Amino acid sequence: MPGCCGCWEVLRPPRYKRLVDSIFPANPQDGLVKNNMDKLTFYAMTTSEKLDRIGMYLEQRLSRDISRHRIGFVFVAMDALDQLLVACHAHSLNLFVESFLKMVQKLLECEEAELQILATQSFIKFANIEEDTPSYHRRYDFFVSKFSVMSHNADRNENVRVKIRGAGLLGLQGVVRKTVSDDLQVNIWDPVHMDKIVPSLLFNMHTPEFMSVNTESPRDEEHPAYIAEMVFRDLVCRASYGNVKSVLQPVLCHIDNHRLWVPNEFAVKCFKIIMYSVQIQRKQQYGYLVIQMLMSHLDTHTNSDPSIKASIIEVLYESVLISAGGSIGPSVLDVFNTLLRHLKTSVDNKSPEGEKRNMEKKFEEAIINTIGEFANNLPDYQKIEIMMFIMGKFPQFSNSEEMGFMDNYLQTMLLKTLLKVATKYKTVIMNNAFPPEFLHPLLRISLLDDPGLRVVVQEILHTLLDRHDNASKLKTVSIPKDVVSELDLTVDKVPRQDSLFMKKNGIQFYWHILENLQMESNKADNFEAIFCTMCLITIEMGGDDILVELIRLALDIQSMTIESTLPKTHKCCNHAIVAAYLNVLAQITNMSPLVQYLSDLFELRRKEACHLLPEFAFNRSNRDSSYPKEDKVEEKWLFDQTALQDILTECGHDASRLSAPLAQRPHSSMDSGMVNSMSDIGSINIELDSIESSPLLARKKVEEITVESLKKMLAEDQSVKREEDAKKRQEIFETFQNAPFEEIVARAEAKSNCFHDKLYEILEMSPPSSPDHTTKESQNAVPVFEMQFPSLYVY
Repeated sequence: MPGCCGCWEVLRPPRYKRLVDSIFPANPQDGLVKNNMDKLTFYAMTTSEKLDRIGMYLEQRLSRDISRHRIGFVFVAMDALDQLLVACHAHSLNLFVESFLKMVQKLLECEEAELQILATQSFIKFANIEEDTPSYHRRYDFFVSKFSVMSHNADRNENVRVKIRGAGLLGLQGVVRKTVSDDLQVNIWDPVHMDKIVPSLLFNMHTPEFMSVNTESPRDEEHPAYIAEMVFRDLVCRASYGNVKSVLQPVLCHIDNHRLWVPNEFAVKCFKIIMYSVQIQRKQQYGYLVIQMLMSHLDTHTNSDPSIKASIIEVLYESVLISAGGSIGPSVLDVFNTLLRHLKTSVDNKSPEGEKRNMEKKFEEAIINTIGEFANNLPDYQKIEIMMFIMGKFPQFSNSEEMGFMDNYLQTMLLKTLLKVATKYKTVIMNNAFPPEFLHPLLRISLLDDPGLRVVVQEILHTLLDRHDNASKLKTVSIPKDVVSELDLTVDKVPRQDSLFMKKNGIQFYWHILENLQMESNKADNFEAIFCTMCLITIEMGGDDILVELIRLALDIQSMTIESTLPKTHKCCNHAIVAAYLNVLAQITNMSPLVQYLSDLFELRRKEACHLLPEFAFNRSNRDSSYPKEDKVEEKWLFDQTALQDILTECGHDASRLSAPLAQRPHSSMDSGMVNSMSDIGSINIELDSIESSPLLARKKVEEITVESLKKMLAEDQSVKREEDAKKRQEIFETFQNAPFEEIVARAEAKSNCFHDKLYEILEMSPPSSPDHTTKESQNAVPVFEMQFPSLYVY
């Protein structure tokens, strides 16, 4: 007997196997034997070195049950594994996990949907466990691939399909959650994994039968569309700065491959989710990475259909709205340069087909709106720089005052872009809103041949000049009896810095207004826009210091109109603008004598020359027969310079400057070719005026010295040259004798600014002096009080 007992002890199974066997009931429907499961758990926790063997033995039993299709016992085994995983946190858990993952893999390889779902549920529980020791060799490639396949399940039974897809999506979330926090495990952000995970999520988010799911309903949480969106948000939230692009690239590829840009509702939804997700947990700075990726993707679609590009721009626009201040990133000008390049490319490659051209226009408008929204996120000083950058896209002016060639439609698009950016700028000080490098080319562009473009330029001026929202109230040329109350104007005291700005740059505005009113291509909209500009200048910068110049501008417009050969319609509009403008000026400045004088003259015009008033001149129903046959304007219908001079003197103003007309074109730094395109930063042309040059004389082009030119100089008559020099000297003399002092000062300041700007450029380009050399000189220098002077020099 003792021998038999010894044989029995040898043949008896180990304790861990007996404990494992005891947890399985006779009937699998009864579930785990709870008491025996508690014993197994206690044994595994107290003897952790046996945990790996317990796992291996459970794996063997599970494999045997699967092969025999004993599904009930499979559920019992997985329940036991789950409980052991949750209860045990020993250092040897890694070996047990290997057995666990093998069992999950076997279940996932089964064709039964219930076993796949069971395996996924167990894996999710495992993913939520934080392990004490890292795993260096564990890989999840199979699980990523299998869960992705489950996410695309196409079972005919809808309930089965929904369950398998939901399980696959949650499994993908488990893989990400398990690997993203451990740098020693597999890098889940590698393209080989992201190219499977992200498309699986997007596929379920875009499934047609789930697109209209009401996500507020509790029942919808089981739908794959809801689960996919939740997992997608979690994935983007977990992405670090260097991994955001790993998520975005598969998104863009998926939308491209499945042609989901048109219509772009799904693309907009995806990027809204991305933009909101990257801003969680103080990741606002990640927003510009999304913008950058969209911009780069737009570059790849340069030759694509306009509808696709328009959709990408709309997605970009929506993303910028969400990103707020973090959408630009470090390279501000690069963003605007890219958008402007696409705008120019679209304009240059206009399609002759009507439908396609409409899509191109939609794309161009979308670019303009996006640029405006980008600019809205910038500080004000950068908005001015962006407007100057856009201005640099126009061709440079030549000395003949003509712009280089540019497509008319491209000019329109650039001006609309400039207007869009200007609407986002809030003017505080005029000197900041109109730097010379921006003001001068903008006023030059106001003289374009196209009347529609000139209206857009005036609207840009309105936007930047108007600080009190008065522009919309001054669109119509009229003569109300009480301007401020009837038009509901807001008038404040003019700041001193704005008065100084107008003293310096007023001549620029006056001259270009005169030139605009002389153009025969003007329409009613042009005249109304110019009138609005004149009124805004008066309201925002019309202090007592420049009151005389403003009245002088009105008189010069009247004189120019009488002497010009403009059509009757244009002359009537000019006279009406002068009348309406002087009425606004008189009532804003509260000059009662001037108001009374104007009232009497208006009454006279109503009786004898109604065509010189706005009611008639801007009546768009007029015909040629409506105007008087004779193009004659009597003196009594005009504003008398002497009478205005007396009124100004009576009101305490210096009216001596009223007799000096604005005859000469103002000098600006652009005349000397100073302003280069901001988009061509590398081209800096150093060119300075000589001391003897005049502000009125345009710089001569430097001629190339050749033998032929020298022969020509010897052969030409010197008397002609002497006559020209004498004529120029006489022009300079008359200018300094007759021109107003402010005009001469403005020209001198403009030339001084040009000199200082060029000097600054030279200093910036020159290398800094060596500090060592300066230090040595300062060390060797003898103090003045120690210097020995000769006796003859000492008092």
